[in-house]
Amino acid sequence: MSTPMVTAENVHKSFGHVEVLKGIDLEVRTGQVFCLLGPSGSGKSTFLRCINHLERIDAGRLSVDGQLVGYRERAGKLYERNENEVADQRRDIGMVFQRFNLFAHMTALQNVMLAPMDVRRLPKAEVKEHAMRLLERVGLADQAQKYPSQLSGGQQQRVAIARALAMKPKLMLFDEPTSALDPELVGEVLDVMRDLADSGMTMIVVTHEIAFAREVGDHLVFMDSGVVVEQGAPRDVLTNPQHRRTQTFLSKVL
Repeated sequence: MSTPMVTAENVHKSFGHVEVLKGIDLEVRTGQVFCLLGPSGSGKSTFLRCINHLERIDAGRLSVDGQLVGYRERAGKLYERNENEVADQRRDIGMVFQRFNLFAHMTALQNVMLAPMDVRRLPKAEVKEHAMRLLERVGLADQAQKYPSQLSGGQQQRVAIARALAMKPKLMLFDEPTSALDPELVGEVLDVMRDLADSGMTMIVVTHEIAFAREVGDHLVFMDSGVVVEQGAPRDVLTNPQHRRTQTFLSKVL
């Protein structure tokens, strides 16, 4: 068996006296589209941010591609990695946020080119060629010279996806990528995500897009109050949920 892309073992996370993650155990296989579903405040986004060490876990173990995230182990104890080591780990993990977080003073092309040039120190001509291919892939090659303010929300989110892909990640994290979009713009972003799934990209998607989870997802996890309530094949969980909390939630969103 190949090493899972993500392994979470008894992961805990608190903010002050509020325990947000209460012992998460999950495994994401390479090439899998892994969907996280649940009400606001259930810990989904926090868990996603722990995967690339934007949030430090308080207990447990979290690994990406067999390597502990944010920590190294010596003599049975965990020690936090320094900032440079954490930054190196993040290079292989792309993340797309609810808000697009594009640099307003840069064109779409410049936004996509920035990280490979600054972080990987790749030649400008090589980076530009790759960035244009990515913009073409997300359907925005003709918008390359426009600034974020000149683009629709859906276009900005597609630029954000291209920007994340520019670092050639092994794992993509999506934190409710369509929640800030007008309804008519959601489809164009989901189409790009479907294309990524078809290409074999490992993806963890926090979403309320039930149809996407059903059609594209390989595995669905329902979280509530910081714990995994139910998980399984998306169609099974969505059509025949076993836990009462899952049933109640789905009755309100389907």
